[in-house]
Amino acid sequence: MSQHVTEFLLNPAASEFGPVVVLYGDDRYMKQEAIKAIEPLVLGEEEDTSITRYDGKRLEKELPPSTLFDELKTVSMWGDKRLVIVDDAEKFVSAFRGKLEKYLEAPSKSSFLILDVKSWSKSTRLAKLVSKIGLDLECKELKGGALAKWICDTAGQLHQKQISREAAALLVELVGTHCGQIHQELEKLTTFVGDQPRISPDDIRAVVGGWKAETTWAMTDAVRDGNIGDALHYLDNLLVAGEAPQKILGGLNFVWRKYFKATQQAVQGTPLKQAIKQAGVFPRDVDSTERYLRRLTRKRAEKICHWLLETDLNLKGKSRLTPRLELERLLFLLSGCI
Repeated sequence: MSQHVTEFLLNPAASEFGPVVVLYGDDRYMKQEAIKAIEPLVLGEEEDTSITRYDGKRLEKELPPSTLFDELKTVSMWGDKRLVIVDDAEKFVSAFRGKLEKYLEAPSKSSFLILDVKSWSKSTRLAKLVSKIGLDLECKELKGGALAKWICDTAGQLHQKQISREAAALLVELVGTHCGQIHQELEKLTTFVGDQPRISPDDIRAVVGGWKAETTWAMTDAVRDGNIGDALHYLDNLLVAGEAPQKILGGLNFVWRKYFKATQQAVQGTPLKQAIKQAGVFPRDVDSTERYLRRLTRKRAEKICHWLLETDLNLKGKSRLTPRLELERLLFLLSGCI
């Protein structure tokens, strides 16, 4: 059976798997979380002396090929089950594919094998054997809608908290796409909101972003409301504090991509306020956003995406202007002052 590791971790006990699991991909955090979840399912209350762990590179180069298979056939002195883990097993699998296939045709009933690899071809005979009697878990970074769904599912099933897709997107904007870091922040947020059933964008801004995030949101609000002086002041505070220009641009992108999307929908005939809601603008900001876009005018609003992209390229070296001047110019454009 094949699935993404995040699905497995939401309810490990619900997964049916036999004597072998393959963890493939480059997300080390998720691989370790999967192993921690598998251990009690296989060993129950047994001591960790029933676990044997090999370095796949050493196993492939220095030890006899029979080492792993002898270990799998050995009966544990400490209980009925034995867990054998091969880390970095890429080369070992390639070198001894035939022996692994032969073993999986009649695997030990008392041993459980975990193979940690970076890549895994589903078309091989070995992969088909694993899929038939065991489980292969994809341990790759989630993105887009799949990542947002995982955040919502994790908050609900593991922490009993509701979180909207927009709040999840904000969390990703502040933390990044690494599931381990996101999970740590969800734990902090769960403690922060206490008995409240929902984690809101404001909660995320308060807990995850710190004062730099708060300052970034204050800056975007000032730009939207036409208070360019305040916006430049907030920008100066962020730069002096060492905030990376690209990260500041990321905060602007998060807000103005929605404004641009709302503009596109309005051009196609959707009433502006409805378009703003459909674009994912936070409910409390809908009215102020409508006022902003009407003040900016449709002609200029249609250039938002171009302004953001141009600034991104300029910050990456296309322009000779300093990052400060590039960001200041963008704030003036977005505010409608030039």
